[in-house]
Amino acid sequence: MKFLLNIYQSAAPFPGQEFDHDRFLAEAAQAGELISGNAFADPSISAVVRVRDGVVSVTEGPYLPNSDHVVGHYVIDCDSRERAAELATLLSGRAIGVVEVRPLMDSAGMEM
Repeated sequence: MKFLLNIYQSAAPFPGQEFDHDRFLAEAAQAGELISGNAFADPSISAVVRVRDGVVSVTEGPYLPNSDHVVGHYVIDCDSRERAAELATLLSGRAIGVVEVRPLMDSAGMEM
């Protein structure tokens, strides 16, 4: 099954905040479970596009004003949600607030 691991972090940085994904990357890559991953740019330079009643609106900045924002993600392919959660624990720590484990769906709506 394929899972998206969304990595959330506080928007207010604190001293010593750094990312160390070495354990996760080593274990997931060695097991052949790592498909891809990306870090995201700061949400303050993003744009949000909405269409309401045919009217397009583009606003600057993050989608929602929030103390946490998505800073990156990984796509993994493993046997179960439990294994995906196990890998996610390797990402959790001082610098990371929350890791969301979400199954990916194919175009027919079935889990991949």
